Amino acid sequence: MITLHTWTTPNGRKPIILLEELGTPYDIVPVDLGKRQQFEPAFLAISPNNKIPALVDDDAAGGPLTMFESGAILTYLAEKHGQFLPAAGLARYRVLTWLHWQIGGVGPMFGQLGFFSRQDNADATGHFVEEAERLLGVLDKQLSKSAYLAGDEYSIADIAVYPWIMAATERLGSQLGATLESKASLQRWLGLVGGRPAVRKAMAWAPG
Repeated sequence: MITLHTWTTPNGRKPIILLEELGTPYDIVPVDLGKRQQFEPAFLAISPNNKIPALVDDDAAGGPLTMFESGAILTYLAEKHGQFLPAAGLARYRVLTWLHWQIGGVGPMFGQLGFFSRQDNADATGHFVEEAERLLGVLDKQLSKSAYLAGDEYSIADIAVYPWIMAATERLGSQLGATLESKASLQRWLGLVGGRPAVRKAMAWAPG
């Protein structure tokens, strides 16, 4: 059985989407960030960097496996099940390139914009708005070339990016709304990915 320790953040939703797409059984253990549960000893034993998501796979080859970092979790699950990440060749590296683009660019920059947009620091907010708009331009340009982020096949790259763009749409509308609305290819992709049943279910997940 797979147990996912997570919360309702963009990074926290990424492995939920993939698990739903795979149709594999899993349990969720909510880690309430507002209550600082990510610092509790039981969670730190799984995720020593005190960040969600974290995963425990009791049925991993070689014995139970614990993992943290969302990109590593997506890669592991996709490889284990042979879906949403090509096994070899150029297609594989295109997916990994865009996956790491999200990890190194979209996640940190959008996260910082979310933080500074609530502070009284116009210079910092302006800096991160500019960078977020640049990243949205990169995304829209790439999506003008193919149906999905890494080509014509839906992949873990799309799964990684989608929750962050939805969070930007919902939480950063005053800063990025006009930019998001102006990107026709991005809007097409949001509808394509967002229409998938697994994505809808994962994005609606809330702790009971």
